[in-house]
Amino acid sequence: MIQRIQTLYLLIIAAFMAATLFTPIATFTASSGDVYTLSAFELSNGIYSQNTLWMGILLVLATILPLVTLFLFKNRLLQLRLCGVEVVLLLGCIVFMAIYYWLSGANALEDVGILHRSFGWAAIMPILSLVLTALAVRRIFKDEVLVRSLDRIR
Repeated sequence: MIQRIQTLYLLIIAAFMAATLFTPIATFTASSGDVYTLSAFELSNGIYSQNTLWMGILLVLATILPLVTLFLFKNRLLQLRLCGVEVVLLLGCIVFMAIYYWLSGANALEDVGILHRSFGWAAIMPILSLVLTALAVRRIFKDEVLVRSLDRIR
């Protein structure tokens, strides 16, 4: 199980998404000098807080699913399907991050002027995880083709 390269890809995906859960995704500096931080479950500055629960749920699911997929190494077709679900979850995470990033000044922070916006390292992790998921799918598919060709020889 651990000797396969797709296992390492799936472990790295889970680690990247776990890091996304616990580190700031973006920071915003308001015209009043307040610094707002977007994390997995809230957009806050310490006093004011807005719930970002749905993005957090997607991030948690995108963290757990590669670990579940990892232990289904005997069923490669199910692994391929779960990797497809992971791609959808990661795209959803990216969309939610983009929505909260771009609409933070308009709706989320209620009449607070944003002077400066910046992404954190956690914003890159879902994109890297998307690439690693594609690589894992490719390797799982190669294993499936290899096993089917060996079955044909018998």
